[in-house]
Amino acid sequence: MGYRIISGNASIGLAKQIAYELEVELSEARIGRFSDGEIQVKIVENVRGKSCYVVQSTSTPVNENLMELLIISDALKRASAKEIVAVVPYYGYGRQDRKSEPRVPITARLVANLFVAAGVTRVLTVDLHARQIQGFFDIPVDHLYGRSVLLDYFESKKLRDVVVVSPDAGGVERARSFAKHFGTELAIIDKRRPRPNEAFIMNIIGEVKNKTCIILDDLVDTAETLTKVAEAIKMKGAMRVFAAATHGILSGDAKKKIQASCIEKLVVTNSVSLLRDNSTEKIEVLSIAPILSKAIKRIYNNESVSALFSN
Repeated sequence: MGYRIISGNASIGLAKQIAYELEVELSEARIGRFSDGEIQVKIVENVRGKSCYVVQSTSTPVNENLMELLIISDALKRASAKEIVAVVPYYGYGRQDRKSEPRVPITARLVANLFVAAGVTRVLTVDLHARQIQGFFDIPVDHLYGRSVLLDYFESKKLRDVVVVSPDAGGVERARSFAKHFGTELAIIDKRRPRPNEAFIMNIIGEVKNKTCIILDDLVDTAETLTKVAEAIKMKGAMRVFAAATHGILSGDAKKKIQASCIEKLVVTNSVSLLRDNSTEKIEVLSIAPILSKAIKRIYNNESVSALFSN
């Protein structure tokens, strides 16, 4: 076998699922910490001349997981790996993709540069916050979509009178694609964000009264916007409210907010590892291991990755 699947600490569960789908063993890598907190990495297996796929979401704690990925990549480069593919289900710093005000960085571009400097030769990621981030890289980027997994879930529920709700103008294209699949209508939330993780709902464009609403976003972080949107459309007469997002970051007391909200179920993927607890029964986690494993196999065999989503 000419490739190896290696995992950082952030995505061990997902990496094991990917290895299972590919019918291979997860390669052993020892990742620990020195007494002062520095990250220590040892690739146990011989990787000379091999294609190495490093599975690691750069999610919370972002800096810790990002550094792990970079150091693993550097270790593989110095071990003469043929190619190093960073399989990054969730791309941290993706929301800092432009200068929104004077004297601020474009950190998403900085992270892209760090990947290349560490020896990464290709990136495989899922639902970037902004698709133009692909252009920040000077190496190939394969961009997958989690919507196929989410669509399968909601199709199995056989919901009626569905309206897909975009929580902001930036997510309209994503929501329209989802709505087109169901052959249903689209609603858009007009909101204002005075500062990070805060939002004010200004208007609801579209009909939600007596409808089953699915709020669709790429990620849920503090759940502040999500729960406010759910409350707003419920006040406008929505019959049922569901929510879906590829990345369930769920920082702070997000789970408690969701549990206390009118949302019946929040559906996310395992692009980000969630700690299991009893704080909410409303969160459903779906696996993206099947689509990632198919993409890895296609990359290794020099086949089209976009063909996975042609239908």
